[in-house]
Amino acid sequence: MIKIKIATQADTAILALVGRLTWAESHGHYIEDKNDVLKYLNENFSVSKTKQNINNPKQLFYIIYVDDLPVGYAKLVVHASNKNVTSQNSCQLERIFILNDFIPLKIGQQLLNFVEEKAQELRLDTMWLSVYIKNNRAIRFYERNEFKNVGALNFIVNGKDYENIIFSKKI
Repeated sequence: MIKIKIATQADTAILALVGRLTWAESHGHYIEDKNDVLKYLNENFSVSKTKQNINNPKQLFYIIYVDDLPVGYAKLVVHASNKNVTSQNSCQLERIFILNDFIPLKIGQQLLNFVEEKAQELRLDTMWLSVYIKNNRAIRFYERNEFKNVGALNFIVNGKDYENIIFSKKI
């Protein structure tokens, strides 16, 4: 059974661990220096950093479970602006992560739908995100979900730039 729930501070360790694992699975192979991967994971997916994020009222986390096992999550940043997005009432889908073993279940679609509904409930009208230009599976997923390419930005890992596409969608 699939269940999605709003994460609370009690879920901090789950978010940190699932975030660390999924980011390493989905992005780690693009980073040449594995020490850079480790440094990025330690800085961005520690329990303390995750606790700091979850305590920020502008950052909303949603965990997806399969048979009571946490297998992914989404992070929505409300009222996040981007120079390529004209809306003044937008949000950033900063993360939508599913563990590789569970991607074939197509639960990423359910999680995205859920997050879009939550954003609409918050009266937000546009969702934007960035995705690495070589992450073809993610690019296809967002295009299937009617996200449009509106620009680019550099995602920095330990001082190295990785070109990302900015996608945006009216919700």
